[in-house]
Amino acid sequence: MPHHPAGMSRRAVTRATAATGLAALFGATAAGRARAATRVAARTFDVSVTSSALGRSAPVRLILPSDFDAQTGRTYPVLYLLHGAHDDYTSWTRETDIEAFTEGRDLIVAMPDAGPTGIPSVWRSGPDYETFQVQEVPAMLARDYRASGVRAVAGVSTGGYGAMAHAARHPGAFTAAASYSGILDTTALGVPTLVDAIVARENLTPASLWGNPIFDAFVWRNFNPRARATGLRGTPLYVSNGSGVAGGIGDWLPEALESLLWPSAHLFTDTLALLGIPVTTHYYSGGGHSWAYWKGEFAASWPMLAGALGVPE
Repeated sequence: MPHHPAGMSRRAVTRATAATGLAALFGATAAGRARAATRVAARTFDVSVTSSALGRSAPVRLILPSDFDAQTGRTYPVLYLLHGAHDDYTSWTRETDIEAFTEGRDLIVAMPDAGPTGIPSVWRSGPDYETFQVQEVPAMLARDYRASGVRAVAGVSTGGYGAMAHAARHPGAFTAAASYSGILDTTALGVPTLVDAIVARENLTPASLWGNPIFDAFVWRNFNPRARATGLRGTPLYVSNGSGVAGGIGDWLPEALESLLWPSAHLFTDTLALLGIPVTTHYYSGGGHSWAYWKGEFAASWPMLAGALGVPE
């Protein structure tokens, strides 16, 4: 684990660790600095990060490489996994076997918080999750966890939005991006209503995200992955989405959500095609907006992500 704060004696560190149950202790509290890390599994830690962009501390779940402690002079690429709406930074370890899957693959997995809506954007009235995820968390990982500058990003649902929006709005920041049932055209028919509903469900004012979709159309466009698609040129991409109700099995709510996002995904990848930007797509019949499908899609996209990160498949 990273070094203890300068000026703290071994006895003080031991006493603090025993008293708080923390796996590691850090004294710095400047923006983007890790405050504390708590071990939750063999290689998995929850880190509290002080964030100027959010105006508070926020959690990030990390899975460290198997040889992290032994290879003290080595740096590692980072795979960012983003959670969906009404979920949190623990979802990937709760719903998948990502820790076992990455055993021996020599990379860091970072799962940053995106708030209750799971929309990692610059909110018009509120926090700036984009800066938190794209700048502050990477800076902390480079400083405290020997992360290299090689980064790939993937996400489910609103996290799929975040993966493509981050990569499009920050060209070159990520070596690859993958979206599983993501919101990829925020202005497609029915999608603004869905986005507003996601925000409202958390007792937040819909306009606090990007404003009104009509009167603030420029803002909506600015944060729309499809409208910013030129920023994805040169980045390996993976997009998957099911047709939902058409060909579904009767679980109507997740299938209806998947159906709503089907045209949005197609509009996005059609735009990429018009721009001559390659993308690997997997559009499948039926399916629902759930981990039952996203786990398989992550596995299907892994060769692309692994290649971009420079780690074994």
